[in-house]
Amino acid sequence: MSSKTLFQISRAAYVTLLLLMTAWFGNQGLTGQYSLIFSLLWILPLLAPLKGILTGQPYTYAWASFIICLYMLHGLTLLYVTETALVFAICEVALLSLLMVTLPFYARIRGRELGLGLKKRKK
Repeated sequence: MSSKTLFQISRAAYVTLLLLMTAWFGNQGLTGQYSLIFSLLWILPLLAPLKGILTGQPYTYAWASFIICLYMLHGLTLLYVTETALVFAICEVALLSLLMVTLPFYARIRGRELGLGLKKRKK
């Protein structure tokens, strides 16, 4: 798979996840189930890699995978315990699974194209 394809898939999945989570936690904050501050705190980590993901920075794609792990924990927990939000949990886990595959692969492939990477130690 080319870096351009991975970039497009990753960017689309990330933006979709960001919109889904913003709508979900915004709704939870407005209905009073969660406080609005708590809902905002759930969205802030997703906003951290926004610029780098939209512009295709390989370094951002690499470290954004770690942020995705927090949301995967939330999605899998929700998938296990919920009966009313099952569709949301399935969508969240599906998007996160896609991101957990495409983000590191894009970072690796695009990093190699740009000549980035860890330097080997000389003996």
